[in-house]
Amino acid sequence: MNAFNVAKFGGTSVANFQAMSGCAAIIENNPTTKLVVISACSGVTNLLVELANGVQESQQRAMIIQQLADIHYTIIESLTAPQTVSAEIETILDTVRRAAEAAAFEVSKKLTDHLVACGELMSTYLLTQILRERGVDAVRFDARQVMRTDDHYGRAEPQLAALQSLVTEKLYPLCQQHVVITQGFIGADQEGNTTTLGRGGSDYSAALFAEAMQACGLEIWTDVPGIYTTDPRIVTKAAPISEISFSEASEMANFGAKILHPSTLVPAIRHGIPVFVGSSKAPQEGGTWIRQQVDSTPLFRALALRCNQTMVTLRSANMFHAYGFLAKVFEILAKHKISVDLITTSEISVSLTLDKTDTSGGNPELPQHVRQELETLCTVEVEHDLCLVALIGNKMKDRPGYAKQVFGVLDEFNLRMICYGASAHNLCFLVNSHVSKSVIQKLHQELFE
Repeated sequence: MNAFNVAKFGGTSVANFQAMSGCAAIIENNPTTKLVVISACSGVTNLLVELANGVQESQQRAMIIQQLADIHYTIIESLTAPQTVSAEIETILDTVRRAAEAAAFEVSKKLTDHLVACGELMSTYLLTQILRERGVDAVRFDARQVMRTDDHYGRAEPQLAALQSLVTEKLYPLCQQHVVITQGFIGADQEGNTTTLGRGGSDYSAALFAEAMQACGLEIWTDVPGIYTTDPRIVTKAAPISEISFSEASEMANFGAKILHPSTLVPAIRHGIPVFVGSSKAPQEGGTWIRQQVDSTPLFRALALRCNQTMVTLRSANMFHAYGFLAKVFEILAKHKISVDLITTSEISVSLTLDKTDTSGGNPELPQHVRQELETLCTVEVEHDLCLVALIGNKMKDRPGYAKQVFGVLDEFNLRMICYGASAHNLCFLVNSHVSKSVIQKLHQELFE
């Protein structure tokens, strides 16, 4: 491994001048930090997605673009030398105006990626200038020069061999001489078109860069001091976790713990890169280390909640003792690039949840043309407004009676689609969204308090 540290800062960490100055202090305090990956300023991506979805009224478009301008110019006004970046920000805002007008006529995923990437392009200009004004030898680098992806706009897949080669050629030498500020979330396909890695992809970008540079560590700076036993906003007695294994953290990320993007840990696991999660607002409070091996492996580690879930139930009498039914179902889903998350089966039915990972926002949907194709095989029932509760732990299958302890607390709730067995680290189930927080609170009280 190289003595390089990669630090990633999320949207709330770069929300304004004060927040960015806090990031700068963290960077200054770790001389090994040579690559900094940041998100768009807080709220910016949502505004850009709104424009990308097609705003017909020119006055409304202008109002949203003014909001974007206000967020960035408020930071520029606090700079010692604002003129050094104001022209670049205005150029990008002009790009936003033209793209928003185009989206008002016709929405496309390619155009959406072009638009939403502008948030990261602007924020990196600002943080770079703040660091320079603090005396740090910082340079801005366009991630699209090295983050090569396919052309699956909205959820592009990185091309690892090309990424490794380009990082070695262009980014690594730069990091040996400067502190480099670059964008998370965005890349470019073979034709040079801007792509995005999906919502939350900044963490994934940082992990891929850390892997390509064989970094000694990866820091994820967010707005909470590490990983907790559950979301502290839901349960006030949620406790911080000082150390957690890659396996446990991966399960938490996959099942809704918003502190990590689900793909983040994959590159870190491949190269055994330790990951630190902390709060940029309170770095003195420490955080959580995620490592391959940890000293403590409790039966119950944490609870995660993921809402906006869509469940699809497929029923067919022809499925009974038949060969190939599921193969046909998943062939249709794969053909239309429908990502499936959880799945349970019975003799004549299969239920599955849809995954939502692209930049378009909203609930996962089963497109009408996909539903019609599935209905040639079976009946199709779609349910919305569900939440996924996941209990993360270790070797639960080896502990007799644990299920009674878990489900005994939940006898007043209607549980849907219980999933267990594929992993030794989780037990998960669906509940109606209006009771989801109550379920988390009752489980946390019973299992963790």
